[in-house]
Amino acid sequence: MAPQSSPQSSRPDFKCVHRLRVRWAEVDMQKVVFNAHYLTYIDTTIAEHWRAIGVDYPDGYLEKYANDIFLRKATVEYLGSARYDDELAVHCRVARLGRSSLTYAFEILREEPLITAELVYVNVDIKTMKPAPLPEELRARVRAYERRMPEEA
Repeated sequence: MAPQSSPQSSRPDFKCVHRLRVRWAEVDMQKVVFNAHYLTYIDTTIAEHWRAIGVDYPDGYLEKYANDIFLRKATVEYLGSARYDDELAVHCRVARLGRSSLTYAFEILREEPLITAELVYVNVDIKTMKPAPLPEELRARVRAYERRMPEEA
């Protein structure tokens, strides 16, 4: 099964879902997914989320706003283990829009939740490398897309 994305999610709060199959290279000697690979699955799903909201990242975002986003914090809770050849669904949503930050919430499921995660990104002016307000267009696109409205600061 090739990786695929779908606008349909079985989780009511999540509109964005990316489906994938665990590859042999991603498992350890116990034949379970090595923990760091879950962040790769999450990163791939963030790219799908940006596509879904209609933002060309990184090129268009960097050029249009002279900003970039940098990961500030990652919190991962391991509830279970995926194994070789499992089909997974990575659910993603923006949970919070701060002045200069964007907080994503994730659930990775086989049939049951295996991982929950939260990633906080900070929007940065690429000339000064200092936090900068999130572009209003990005905020509007996120609000228009998400099923559950993000908290806002």
